Amino acid sequence: MPEKTILIVDDESAICEMVTVALEMAGYACLQAADAKAAHTLIVDKRPDLILLDWMLPDTSGIELARRLKKDDTTAAIPIIMLTAKVEEDNKILGLESGADDYITKPFSPRELLARLKAVLRRSTPAGVDSALEVGGLTLDPLSHRVSSQFGQLELGPTEYRMLQFFMSHQDRVYSRSQLLDQVWGANVYLDERTVDVHIRRLRKALGTHHDHLVQTVRGAGYRFSADPG
Repeated sequence: MPEKTILIVDDESAICEMVTVALEMAGYACLQAADAKAAHTLIVDKRPDLILLDWMLPDTSGIELARRLKKDDTTAAIPIIMLTAKVEEDNKILGLESGADDYITKPFSPRELLARLKAVLRRSTPAGVDSALEVGGLTLDPLSHRVSSQFGQLELGPTEYRMLQFFMSHQDRVYSRSQLLDQVWGANVYLDERTVDVHIRRLRKALGTHHDHLVQTVRGAGYRFSADPG
């Protein structure tokens, strides 16, 4: 199984380093951000499996960032553990109501952190990361990196595969070309929006006549992936 990526958002470098060492020793990959802006860029670009988010940040608070992430359908499924020195029950409730999946009070031991992290990942792993996806007779298995149907295995390029995985885990919603660029290529990649159209055509060709109808053009808006022809 591929290693999980954890984003640590904390402006205290000593805590970031302590957590990074503990997580890497346990087999996780780590990313670090010292403020909400840098964190949001990494979240959109790198798609971490879980976010360790400090309550107090130098720009936007961790609470506000958590609320922003949970309101966006493209990031709402990423689990969040709040890290904070605040011990009052009201603060804990506020953290959980903002969308956090768990809450750890500083100081904490690496052992406690790992236990909480594993528990949250077990119950919060987004669809499409470990689980096979099935839509309209089309199956995508992220562990074997294969796409198949009753008519056989499909051959997709890496970009078309990522696009299909995103579509299959975000069905029945219209995404603009710029949103698809962010989700499939990453927020820090600057490409012409027509690049999306080229890869949509390639994806439809790879899906073939049995499944190309799943990728639907919505005039003036973008593209939608749906088994519903309407």
